[in-house]
Amino acid sequence: MGSDPGLLPWQAAAVAGVGGSPGTARWVNLGGTPLNGTWQLTADGDRFFVKTNSIARLRMLEAEAEGLSELARARAIRVPIPAACGSAGDVAFLALEWLELSGRGRDAALGAALAQLHRTTAKAYGWHRDNTIGTTLQDNARTDDWAVFVRDRRIAPQLALAARNGHDSRLQRDGEKLLAAIPALLAGHVPAASLLHGDLWSGNAARLAAGEPVIFDPAVYFGDREADLAMTELFGGFGADFYAAYRAAWPPAAGYPTRRALYNLYHVLNHVNLFGGGYGVQAAAMIGRLLAEAR
Repeated sequence: MGSDPGLLPWQAAAVAGVGGSPGTARWVNLGGTPLNGTWQLTADGDRFFVKTNSIARLRMLEAEAEGLSELARARAIRVPIPAACGSAGDVAFLALEWLELSGRGRDAALGAALAQLHRTTAKAYGWHRDNTIGTTLQDNARTDDWAVFVRDRRIAPQLALAARNGHDSRLQRDGEKLLAAIPALLAGHVPAASLLHGDLWSGNAARLAAGEPVIFDPAVYFGDREADLAMTELFGGFGADFYAAYRAAWPPAAGYPTRRALYNLYHVLNHVNLFGGGYGVQAAAMIGRLLAEAR
């Protein structure tokens, strides 16, 4: 297939990647997000949702594609299936199956499906590759000890990044105390290494017209299923029927409220590093409460 002279190099590469004919390709710019360019591609009658970013973010998009494929293999919740991922010139792209999404979907069907997803487990915590949470590197090096994973792969890297970004010394001082306290906070809690979406806020869940739940934009790894559940509570947007359905299928273990705060601290610290502002105050308060719990 030759290239259509009307297509940019990355567009031609994306069309080839999805197996389309260049002469049939039609592109609609969807306006983008703060992170990615977003497009609708129609080629040979098939539609795709295409994300674009700089070539420096190719590995981020590749990890997202692998994460979606990992979730799809569990056959528990619908995800957009990756069709192509690559680059041309200075542009990286990820082409996904086009799904007609409703803004709703954080309901009982999703709660039950999420519990089913979490039944997919691995022998160790982590994943076979690193990925990103937002644009921050997420260290997924495998370990057999959940407390060590949370301390060394989640909280410690965010605190170190906050220090490099110049955030206040109190956050670092109390953060070091928290790192020492994490084994006590998680003592006796040995969760299954469940397949997690990893970034499950309300903006990353929707449903199809027929009501089937859909999740997307993952930061996949294997860990405590309560970490996914905790994040749904961090920013809101999930209904009471979602939680009722999840708990009916697989209720959280005793002590969940403390673990919820610890797991959500990871995401708040990431927001400190990505956006600054009042997130630093929120993170410091969360650390203070966790330290009080550990006494």
